[in-house]
Amino acid sequence: MNGLHLTADLSGCANAALLTDGEGLARDTRAAAEAAGLSVVGEHWHRFPDGAAGEPGGLTGMLLLAESHVALHTWPELASVTLDVYVCNYGGDNSAKARALMAALVALFAPETAQRQELQRGRLGAAEAA
Repeated sequence: MNGLHLTADLSGCANAALLTDGEGLARDTRAAAEAAGLSVVGEHWHRFPDGAAGEPGGLTGMLLLAESHVALHTWPELASVTLDVYVCNYGGDNSAKARALMAALVALFAPETAQRQELQRGRLGAAEAA
């Protein structure tokens, strides 16, 4: 088992409405995962309460994928989002699908800046004994 873990920290997101639209964010995230060829098997979304001054709360959500998961966290007060896409490559290499999903999600928010990271994970058979 091995996998690819992608993260992105987005700021200055032009699509500000999506940062507080739980139904829209869930719909668009599912569509992006399916368009990338990944299999959604479950999901959970949560909207945080509005702030003291009435500003809308952010969202946190996750799609469970047959291949692993995608998680999103929004901060509307900062016009920011963090994204997390992880796919296992057991039985086939899903790396291109993970990259396509991440690219679609970044494009969806239209950020001014995006800090991305990539980590190869789970090379359990290749690990040396500690």
